[in-house]
Amino acid sequence: QVQLVESGGGLVQAGGSLRLSCEASGRTFNRYTLAWFRQTPGKEREFVAGISWSQGITKYADSVKGRFAISRDNALKRVALQMNSLEPEDTAVYYCAARDGLAVVIGPDIYDYWGQGTQVTVSS
Repeated sequence: QVQLVESGGGLVQAGGSLRLSCEASGRTFNRYTLAWFRQTPGKEREFVAGISWSQGITKYADSVKGRFAISRDNALKRVALQMNSLEPEDTAVYYCAARDGLAVVIGPDIYDYWGQGTQVTVSS
């Protein structure tokens, strides 16, 4: 079992930055692939970024490439999402997710564990 708790959301002006953090519990954290998703009302949950458990291979949605960076610290059982050059379109609830698998996949149904979400609001 893995429990995930996100933090770091908030209100920021366009062009600003935020750093989201997700802390995990569970003894086998190292073998989980981790990802960030986001969701706005009336829309499906959208893949943002993911990082594999070994070699730290990363994958990003086209909409955030060059602006967001995902990282993980297995010793501290944390995954972070550094978000720069934020745009109003980035406004959403952001979720941390984990799956027991090697590859980063973008489909939310593949992920086994989810955090409760943290709100990010970008004002224009």
